Amino acid sequence: MGAEFVQLSLTPILIGLLAAIACAVPGNFLLLRKQALIGDAISHVVLPGIVAAFLLTGTISTWPMMLGAAGAAVVAVVMIEAIRRLGRIETGAAMGVTFTTLFAAGVLLLEQTDTSSVHLDVEHALYGNLESLIWLSATGWESLLDPVALADLPPELTRMALTTLVILILTALFWRVLKISTFDEGYARTLGVPVKTLGFGLVIVSAVAAVAAFDAVGSIIVIAMFICPPAAARLMTNRLESQLAWSIFFGAGSAIAGYVLAGYGPLWLGSEHAVSAAGMIATISGLILGLACLYAPARSKLTVTEA
Repeated sequence: MGAEFVQLSLTPILIGLLAAIACAVPGNFLLLRKQALIGDAISHVVLPGIVAAFLLTGTISTWPMMLGAAGAAVVAVVMIEAIRRLGRIETGAAMGVTFTTLFAAGVLLLEQTDTSSVHLDVEHALYGNLESLIWLSATGWESLLDPVALADLPPELTRMALTTLVILILTALFWRVLKISTFDEGYARTLGVPVKTLGFGLVIVSAVAAVAAFDAVGSIIVIAMFICPPAAARLMTNRLESQLAWSIFFGAGSAIAGYVLAGYGPLWLGSEHAVSAAGMIATISGLILGLACLYAPARSKLTVTEA
């Protein structure tokens, strides 16, 4: 792993790894609260918001994208509530209708809009831009100590690093109340924990993670990382602390193994063309979940049989 690795592979792997961790950490609490579909919904509804923000501002800088995605999230919440009440159907069905409708609207907007000057199209929305986030100024590992080279790092890396750091800090600060309210809302209320506010904050943090990761890695990885690593980790242990650690391990492992296999796997099999890194990372996370379903100690069939 020399200069070529640092220049072409190091930053995409780090961005994929940080995106996986940023999505997997809040995904644990969404999964335990039976709200795992929220992560899926958020990753879909941000698309029309991002496109609308681009149409209004003509730029794909961070803040307009974040505000557009936040606006789309608010519209989605209103639509879900309206469909649930007017149609008298369950919340899950209302969410499914809402996020597929808004995602389709975002795709239609993209197809009818001239976004050729920026990295914003249907393929980019699905697969992201991971392979192109290379570090051209790097000349080797010594570039990690070179301020001039560091100034040329892809901005997506800095954004994902800050987002992941903030999510980890917030998780540590609110760990106790998050844990209590996740497992027993009634007991949390008797302790004075603002359960609804905490739940809303968790959704906001998930939305921030999805928006930050969306531009770099696309919706496929965001959806997979909100659900697959936490679900596999849930099958490994019954302790929340261990589950969080397992989910980070599975998410990071999926990002690294997926990126390497997407680039070199086809070459090992005799093909001349690499495959989508986003697709391979999501596939690896799904395979890990499948193996966990079969062999994980906390929920495996072997454990049930032996019991």
